[in-house]
Amino acid sequence: MGEPSERPAVKARVDRVAVVVNGNAKQVTDELVQILDQIVQSGDLFVSRSLEEGREIANLIVERGYPTVLTGGGDGTFVQMVTWVTDEATKRNKPWPRFGFLRLGTGNALAWVLGAQNSKGKGVVADLARLRQEGGSRELRLLNVEGTLTPFAGLGIDSIALEHYNQTKEFMTRTPVLRKLATGSVTYATSILTRSLPNFLFRPHPHVRIVNESDGALRMGVDDLPVGSPIKAGEVLYEGPSRMVAMSTIPYWGFGARIFPYASEREDRFSLRVVDINSFQVAKNFRKIFKGTYRSDTLHDFLVDSVSIHYREPMPLQIGGDLAGMRTTVRVELGKKPIQVVDYFAPPPV
Repeated sequence: MGEPSERPAVKARVDRVAVVVNGNAKQVTDELVQILDQIVQSGDLFVSRSLEEGREIANLIVERGYPTVLTGGGDGTFVQMVTWVTDEATKRNKPWPRFGFLRLGTGNALAWVLGAQNSKGKGVVADLARLRQEGGSRELRLLNVEGTLTPFAGLGIDSIALEHYNQTKEFMTRTPVLRKLATGSVTYATSILTRSLPNFLFRPHPHVRIVNESDGALRMGVDDLPVGSPIKAGEVLYEGPSRMVAMSTIPYWGFGARIFPYASEREDRFSLRVVDINSFQVAKNFRKIFKGTYRSDTLHDFLVDSVSIHYREPMPLQIGGDLAGMRTTVRVELGKKPIQVVDYFAPPPV
């Protein structure tokens, strides 16, 4: 494959597609890379194994002017590449390309939104074929979290659960008798049942204060209708105990969990969910929570444009399913403009 710096800076044709895969993802094997290299035109397949390589690839993609960029390796790979490519394109005053998602990572929330197929290699190959035959396009709104464009982010138990998942996956991978079971769904269920739920059972509920930073925020009631008058900028949306503060422009979390049932309600707002649920409620109502039908006075839902989130103590932050460190304050706003995405649920181009 070669390093990004070794690639000639040739101009891409309007029908060429750049495919960027995360070389560190478990699904990205040497065999899959060889298959993709045979399908994709020479020089259009990029394998990134570090942040530095990823940034170089993004710069080269903008320089060549690819009209479509597909990413494979999970939601985090998509988030990083979209952020880097749009930043570089904006600096060079070039149009943003259309982005697509190949299902090669864990969780894959975007796959449930954009119709990407299964991650067993053949599904990815099929998606590349479908791209030219039936892949339509539509706009996708993103959050801006500390300069990163992402469909979802969160603080609290989702980030802690993500850390538990990574630790459980590492343990199972290093244990010969468990190695074959270290798949995304099995590892996720194991980490939730054996680590996250027991941990949350005894963990105190951190205090959070969330301030609305733009006029027109709405609070959603348990009947799925707005409650009260629109909330003005500067007003406090929520203050009190919370297990999780999560936000999204898409309904789904990893593994198809419909955690954000109001994410598609308004094109000019994103979903903000404050969760103060306990472990017993999670265990008892897990199926409803997963399907997005659970309502409770321990779930506080808002449709907002911009908020600032303030904790009394540092809390872990995840952006697009990747841990981003500890924060006491985070500002989240709806991205200034949407991106174009390949969507197999959308009508194909005429």
